[in-house]
Amino acid sequence: MTRDELIQEFRVQTQDLIDPYLWRTPWVANWLEEAEAEACIRGRLLHVADDPALCEIAIAPGQRVYPLHPMLYELDHLGIKEAGEARRRPVRLVSTEYLDAHLPDWRDHSGRVEYVVQDDTSLRLVPTPTAAGTLLLEGYRLPLGSLAASGSARPEINDAHHRHLIDWALFRAFSMPTAETLDLTRAQVAAQSFERYFGPRPDSDLRRITREDVEHHNTAWV
Repeated sequence: MTRDELIQEFRVQTQDLIDPYLWRTPWVANWLEEAEAEACIRGRLLHVADDPALCEIAIAPGQRVYPLHPMLYELDHLGIKEAGEARRRPVRLVSTEYLDAHLPDWRDHSGRVEYVVQDDTSLRLVPTPTAAGTLLLEGYRLPLGSLAASGSARPEINDAHHRHLIDWALFRAFSMPTAETLDLTRAQVAAQSFERYFGPRPDSDLRRITREDVEHHNTAWV
């Protein structure tokens, strides 16, 4: 469905059919764009592995921290290809807690990169690299296009999901705190419908724990 087709379906469901509309078209367009991003985070719907702009980072000797592309939010593979190497070799995504436990002086090491620490917007290589190369990433991304920009724009996610984006727009519409728009019951129903289809939104701590390759052990308390 195009953006305008989704907005038309939104207006049918809300019976907001006569201009001037209760919910302005730019508002609904922004909510649909927001809905697609939410759907991608909840359902891990868009995976990228071979887009150099998102998946390749040039490494310089002595530089340990590199920005992560803002549309790439969860990594599931990391490799490194140093200058002169024909193939990549994998590196491990770990937490600072893991490094503190297994390599206490990791902050002062330089050499062949073995680990990567991801924070919200950047990657830190461990040890600090001593050779140039390329960091190769794969992972889940947000949509690159803007639904708000054009009425003919289409969501990047599969057509099978498009209609369910309207639930998020309904949730946002009925949450507006005005006498004509506020309907908390309908807002809650729409939010629950969106969550049933795309899943709950993971919090930032759960996403951090999930992405890091950390060994888990049971502890016996006495």
